[in-house]
Amino acid sequence: MATRRDVLKLGLVAGGSSLLSRQAFAQNRELLKFLCPPDDRPRQINDQPPSPPARPWVSELFVPPVMMPLAGLVPPPDPRAHQRYEEFPPKEFYEIHEREFLWQFHPDPPYAGGSWQWGFQAGNFAPSSPGPTYAAHYGSPVLVRRHNALPPVGHAKVNFALPSTTSHLHNAHTASESDGNPVDWIDSGEFWDHHYANFPAGHDPLQKLTTLWYHDHRLDFTAANVYAGLAGFYCLFDEDDTGDENTGWHLPSFPKYDIPLLLQDIRFAEVGGGAQVVFDNWNTDGMLGDRMTVNRRITPRFNVEPRKYRFRILNGGPSRFYELFLRAERGGSRRFEYPKFVAITGDGNFLPEPLVTESIFLGVAQRADVILDFSGYKPGDHVYLHNLLQQLNGAGPTGAYMDFDDPESNLMRFDVVPLTAPDKSRIPDQFRPWPRVDLSKVKRERVWTFDYEGGLWTINGRVMDPNRVDAGIDQGSAEIWTFRNGGRNWSHPIHSHFVEFLFLEINGRPYRENEIEDIGAHDVRGRDLDLKPVLGKPPGTRSPVDSFFGGRRRDVAVLLPSDEMKIYMIWPDFLGKYVMHCHNVVHEDHAMMIRWDIVEPGKGFDQPRSADAVYEPPPESPPHVEIRPANPAQADGPSPPPVPPGEK
Repeated sequence: MATRRDVLKLGLVAGGSSLLSRQAFAQNRELLKFLCPPDDRPRQINDQPPSPPARPWVSELFVPPVMMPLAGLVPPPDPRAHQRYEEFPPKEFYEIHEREFLWQFHPDPPYAGGSWQWGFQAGNFAPSSPGPTYAAHYGSPVLVRRHNALPPVGHAKVNFALPSTTSHLHNAHTASESDGNPVDWIDSGEFWDHHYANFPAGHDPLQKLTTLWYHDHRLDFTAANVYAGLAGFYCLFDEDDTGDENTGWHLPSFPKYDIPLLLQDIRFAEVGGGAQVVFDNWNTDGMLGDRMTVNRRITPRFNVEPRKYRFRILNGGPSRFYELFLRAERGGSRRFEYPKFVAITGDGNFLPEPLVTESIFLGVAQRADVILDFSGYKPGDHVYLHNLLQQLNGAGPTGAYMDFDDPESNLMRFDVVPLTAPDKSRIPDQFRPWPRVDLSKVKRERVWTFDYEGGLWTINGRVMDPNRVDAGIDQGSAEIWTFRNGGRNWSHPIHSHFVEFLFLEINGRPYRENEIEDIGAHDVRGRDLDLKPVLGKPPGTRSPVDSFFGGRRRDVAVLLPSDEMKIYMIWPDFLGKYVMHCHNVVHEDHAMMIRWDIVEPGKGFDQPRSADAVYEPPPESPPHVEIRPANPAQADGPSPPPVPPGEK
């Protein structure tokens, strides 16, 4: 069977730039059936067989455990494999294993017996997805040893994914060799060491982040591997965001009142009396499921006390967009209220000040930390989280909205229970300002157009080639990039690794310091963009917005149809290869991604070059030592403790 990789080998690229050749496609029409979904494949979500039914609010929310550090690793890490290792020696060591296991998505049949999936195991914790949560701190570097303990190819129960993995810490300020580049994969029986220095970009405290997540990023198989369960949270704390409501900003304490929520839509098929996760490998538009899961539980419930909570909400994809709303019910009265969110972060970046919003819009991979205050409710009351944004295929939102009573809108329910201790948390009036834009450091401007050609997703007319460097960026410089959606029917959440960006313009309109991007409800397609000047007002006079879209500083730019966005980024501290891609990861895998490299000052370039032409003499990668940390013979460290019988 031909694959996209086979097509590339057959010469459907022109010259060193890898431009798609229309003539080559015309001469190889037979191969197009391997690039586009076959004509008889369902493209709308409602055209596919439905998952087995599952009652809402029956599953209990799974809350991932917090990772525990180790005294050291055997064999010890090799400092030569990491940039600036001696400057930022690890203070904590972690070891985690990727595994296959049965997971109970719902307690009712046919889900009750568990479904095969992939996830992570550490120490005495049972394997899970999301995997254990890292509680890291700025100023405290860590090293994570990740083992691929999945069954080898041909032996896994999960038959749609590839047990060859890499892991990207999205969007940490991380050296190239620890970034989880799509070509830095390991196979079953191997391990990879990731060094996370945990300092803000350029040592600028305004560049600090808070909610990150780790996920598989294997070239061509990111969507399938993340859909199989390879994802988890990484939370960064500092002297302000301490994780203790008695100190710093006094935000709700981690982990009891600070809860990560991973949103994923999944499709199941009844197989042999059980329910198994299914994935359509032929679908190049985007994969949609019909069972909404939160932390891999179908429409769960979660007990909350009448006090404030911090929820770190993540759109884990692979392709669905969300717009989240709240609805509350007191004492089963069926008389509903519609509480608002207090947004405090967008894409892991603290806003200058908290923002009251009626809804939260999340493209794939976007995060929003919100404060929900249940103090006005009594035990027995319920607050519901809904997604009202309609999406029928991988194109993105349709522009229509569902009703609260539509079962497809259900995400989770918060059940109010008695208070166990006084609430000492609070919502501060201010956090930290955005980082500054320094146009004097801008060395280049680039335009990136995201489109669809010949059955493949393209950037500037090219498909991904890991041996082609599409941009050479001078270390320490800044650049202005323009993201342009070349289509009128598709939405693309665009993510570039390594550093955050700041909006300069959206659709030709300047994005000023004190503004928040807002959209009116029921106006996603062809939206009338509104940049509201809501920040910087006196405390207590915050203006609410209709829908929080992420703030000015982000790591995901949501390109709705025909959108154009101009952004500012700066690249300090490390050298090496990174990528930019659409985070509808089905689009990424087919093949909407480019490689860009941070090179030594003065060696940047504008036009694509082969990696061999960038690095002389031609090593495989950038000038730092990038040793493959492990092979099967080296991976014979101590095994983790066995999983207790009956635990999944």
